[in-house]
Amino acid sequence: MERKHEKYKRLITRCKALTPVPTAVAHPCDESSLRGAVEAAELGILRPILVGPRARIEAVAAQFHLDISGYEIVDVPHSHAAADMAVQLAREGKAEMLMKGSLHTDELMSAVVRSATGLRTGRRISHAFIMDVPNLDRAIFVTDAAINIFPTLEDKVHIVQNAIDLAHALGLEQPKVAILSAMETVNPGVPSTVEAAALCKMADRKQITGGILDGPLALDNAIDLAAAKIKNIDSPVAGMADILVVPDLEAGNMLAKSLTFMADADAAGIVLGARVPIILTSRADSVMTRLASCAVAALVAQARRESANKAVTA
Repeated sequence: MERKHEKYKRLITRCKALTPVPTAVAHPCDESSLRGAVEAAELGILRPILVGPRARIEAVAAQFHLDISGYEIVDVPHSHAAADMAVQLAREGKAEMLMKGSLHTDELMSAVVRSATGLRTGRRISHAFIMDVPNLDRAIFVTDAAINIFPTLEDKVHIVQNAIDLAHALGLEQPKVAILSAMETVNPGVPSTVEAAALCKMADRKQITGGILDGPLALDNAIDLAAAKIKNIDSPVAGMADILVVPDLEAGNMLAKSLTFMADADAAGIVLGARVPIILTSRADSVMTRLASCAVAALVAQARRESANKAVTA
């Protein structure tokens, strides 16, 4: 238990040296969503712009003794309008991050992916969990367990690249990426093994950059060196993976929840591939997990800002 949260605490500590990131918080109309934004602001991670019905936001703040006097409130009538306005603030450059409040994920993401007014880029939008597993010496990224249900090979190229770019923002220069399946050999009867092999070859051809890929790998071979050695797997990734790319959403969801409920892990989450990072939190998240999700997004926003500045000065 002494090691629990140590990885998240390091991320939060890194954010204390950064300027708080302006963040549109969509419909923070319950205690957990409003408290999450306020606590992240108090730590200097973000500067919240509270988007929703002013009366409801102020009532929640008063009920739970949350001081929001220093934060901007954009008054809109309901959750649909809050999602639209939060996205508009990001499009206009007034917010560098989005944060989900007490509205359904689909409601926020519908506004994000809308073709004319949303936040799409050339990348496929994907989700990544940054898992703090107490008995592992590193954070583990699991992708995609929340957005893409049955991703195609083309989708997986974007999912992998999004995760690699995330790892770079968090300080990993050359993340090790395991493309997961049920086995470590290519079997034409198991499509995920064929796609894993294709993704690795695409990395060899620089169609995916910035990480070291290997696959297919079974989960044990990806994260446990002893298991990899028993099977004589000669790989720079096996047993040492930072990023676990799952075959589909069902597998990813089960993996993330297995780690949470059977290995006492926490799961900070972020949506990638849009114009701004998107913080998706759950009412069931601990305070530390909510803060870690905000810290991850802030570090991604900082990395994007630095990249944009380099492009301007180049």
